Amino acid sequence: MRNLFWFLIFPFLIYSQEREGSKVQGLLSGQWRTYFMHTVNKDKLKDFRALSTGGYLKYQLKFSNTFTFGTALYNSTNLGLQDLTDPDGVTGKLSRYEEGQFNRLNLENDAVFLLGELYLDYRLKKHQFTLGRMKINTPLINPQDGRMIPTLVEGFWYKYKTNTENTVQFGILNKIAPRSTGGFFGIGESIGTYPVGRSIFGEESLYAGNTKSDFILMFNADLELTEGIKMDFWNYYVDNIYNAIYMKPSIQLNEKWILQGEWLHQNRIGDGGNSIDRLRYFAQSSSNILGLQWKYAFGKSRFSLGYDYILPGGQFISPREWGREDLFSFQKRERSEGSANNHAVVFTYGNSFPIVNNKMDTNTILSIGRHWKSSVTDPENNKYAMPDYTHINLDLFLNIKGLKNLKPELLVTGKIGDGDIPDNPNFYFNKVDMLHVDFILNYNF
Repeated sequence: MRNLFWFLIFPFLIYSQEREGSKVQGLLSGQWRTYFMHTVNKDKLKDFRALSTGGYLKYQLKFSNTFTFGTALYNSTNLGLQDLTDPDGVTGKLSRYEEGQFNRLNLENDAVFLLGELYLDYRLKKHQFTLGRMKINTPLINPQDGRMIPTLVEGFWYKYKTNTENTVQFGILNKIAPRSTGGFFGIGESIGTYPVGRSIFGEESLYAGNTKSDFILMFNADLELTEGIKMDFWNYYVDNIYNAIYMKPSIQLNEKWILQGEWLHQNRIGDGGNSIDRLRYFAQSSSNILGLQWKYAFGKSRFSLGYDYILPGGQFISPREWGREDLFSFQKRERSEGSANNHAVVFTYGNSFPIVNNKMDTNTILSIGRHWKSSVTDPENNKYAMPDYTHINLDLFLNIKGLKNLKPELLVTGKIGDGDIPDNPNFYFNKVDMLHVDFILNYNF
């Protein structure tokens, strides 16, 4: 893989140097990242920790600001802080978060290399066409960059932007490289590379390796309907699995207040991934999510209060392999995916201020959420047996004056189990009554 990367970019490096002063421009960039992660579980349940280093090296060759050839090699190297192949002695399970720093399908591989980007980009004044391996950022398919290597995709992407704020884009994907796997997979193959939870019948899900899907079609329109009123619309057609419609209207009430709503509707397509019930990924016929969010900004302070309700009658199902769920109730280190009849309220506060005698600025984000789940013994409404919980996140992003390329980050997460939880360690382990800490050093160049 490493030899292939240099084989691809070396001729372009030479060519761009020979054409110095011409309209051909070569650009080398990247990120070096060192990531420490630690999870403290309840009582005698095992604690986990990991330390990794790596990042990515990217080269772009630009022709007259119209054509761009780009390629990027990603790496994550395990520095051996703990043997992550050694499970918890009580539940027999491995870490949930730490293994995601590496190839969780082969934890004995200490160094992961992935040719994650290899694309040709063509731009006009209002149009952009991209073909190959790339990053995209959508509500349900996105980099979810909370590990060493983000989620990446392969396919075609088109974007059109008008003279105003309106944007239209669509794409077709044939492969996805989920973070924590170290490779590209076909659409159906990628589903099940993460933990599969339970089927609606209460048994372990068997869709991993048995899901049939060849492509994803996506369409998006971000429209300013009138002054102060916007609509964000997405449609995902996942071959043989489901179609999802996501709508997010937004009203700017004044300079400080914004009111937003969201509706996500899914319905099964084809046989939901497999014609055999016990092998099927999208088992129920449909699902719906309704949400509302108030946002307030004053100076450098930002407040929001978000609410989501996943209605009864169908689990919200979206492959965790493909990205985080960009919902009003989303908080880092947990998901609502796999739930039905689920309520969630999240308060978020953000602010920026100087520290250490003005030698450093910090962007602070505090979020506090309360999540009401169906019973952990109800697989039809709670795929991953996640208890009711209160979720507290503190995010710190540091900017050090004089070291503008160095971007430290700190995330502290606590999840507290609420309600009547059966006395079974599987309902606590890596889920609730736990503390999780991330410390990340990013050096961008």
